[in-house]
Amino acid sequence: MCGRFTNEMTWSEIHALYKLSDNMYPTAPSNMQPRFNIAPTQTVDFVHLDKAGNMELNRGRWWLVPFFAKEMPKAAMFNARIETVDTSGAFREGFKSRRCLIPADGYFEWTKNADDDGKDPWLLQMPGGAGFSFAGIWAHNDNLGVTSCTIITAPAAPELEHIHTRMPVILSPEAYGRWLSGEDQGSDAKALLLGSQIDSLLQFHRVGREVNSSRYEGTDTKKPLINSL
Repeated sequence: MCGRFTNEMTWSEIHALYKLSDNMYPTAPSNMQPRFNIAPTQTVDFVHLDKAGNMELNRGRWWLVPFFAKEMPKAAMFNARIETVDTSGAFREGFKSRRCLIPADGYFEWTKNADDDGKDPWLLQMPGGAGFSFAGIWAHNDNLGVTSCTIITAPAAPELEHIHTRMPVILSPEAYGRWLSGEDQGSDAKALLLGSQIDSLLQFHRVGREVNSSRYEGTDTKKPLINSL
């Protein structure tokens, strides 16, 4: 799953990763700040295609609010399982026609500590801390005036199973355009996600338990614990 992530990417890194149009973004957004411990229900950046087929940067709540909802959903909607994303009433419309990419440069998972039954957090990153994209879907709810998104998850790669049995789908940049376009539907779209994910490249290390609190926003959330591996 993915219950917390980080995004310290600069505007220039976001711009380069998605090849955003200079005409649409002549100046860098002034409110793009580093995020060290992003939690569900918080506002995040995401990228989707506009009506002209160009990549567009948007912002929304990380906890999907389906377009038909008449109140904020109480069930957990920050992850969508790839096994049911095309059949679930909450997710299937987004999977069909409102796909997105959610930029990040790391995410956290937890294991249980046998010594004290506490939760030990792990940070998972690409080599060199490079930025990447979660595959997601998004929605806009006119009734509530809410734009939102969710991250698609899949069974964990063998290299990561000892940390968690599931993982967010991290897409290769070569698959961005095809995923967002919607040209692949149903089982073909799932095959695209599973065949284009680069999660096996992830590196990981233990970090301090301070990150266990969603309210913790320290800049040290990525700092490795000594002898944590």
